[in-house]
Amino acid sequence: MEPVTLRTAQLELSLPTEADVDAILDACQDAGIQRYTPVPVPYERSHAEGFVAQVPRDWEAGKNLTWAIREQGALVGTIGMYRVDGMGNGEIGFWMAPWARGDGRLAEAANAVIDWGFAADGLDLTRIEWRAVVGNLASARVARALGFRYEGLLRQALANAKYRDDGWIAALLRTDERMPQPWPVLDG
Repeated sequence: MEPVTLRTAQLELSLPTEADVDAILDACQDAGIQRYTPVPVPYERSHAEGFVAQVPRDWEAGKNLTWAIREQGALVGTIGMYRVDGMGNGEIGFWMAPWARGDGRLAEAANAVIDWGFAADGLDLTRIEWRAVVGNLASARVARALGFRYEGLLRQALANAKYRDDGWIAALLRTDERMPQPWPVLDG
């Protein structure tokens, strides 16, 4: 699959490049990114370089599609559609650099990826999943605001370099209204 660039009112989503290595390296020093995403710990320059080199190969394979989120040309995070299975399913994943959190950037980027994921001239997906380590309230709040429906707990399902954790799972169907829904883990 050829890489696709997505644009929103404020953002450009495009392949990460060698020019992004320093920004990726800096962002991935964040304790939250290291705790809640599957990045290596400690995160070193070689990891950022390897990530940037791998993304085009993943696009070619059509299974894991990652974009750099850019605001005014500067990388502020990454987002992707992962585990694309060719049967109408994918999984959204993302992180934002600590200095770029808030102000709705992530929701803006995620809506663009979701729109493209469901579009007939995009991935033509039926279902997009979201998963997060139990306790990642910031990610859960974003997913709920995007209209994802909470579906439950995945026991010991999520692993990164240091942890194996229970995970929350939610999903959005192409036919769902993209309005916030009640989530028991957030609403009480």
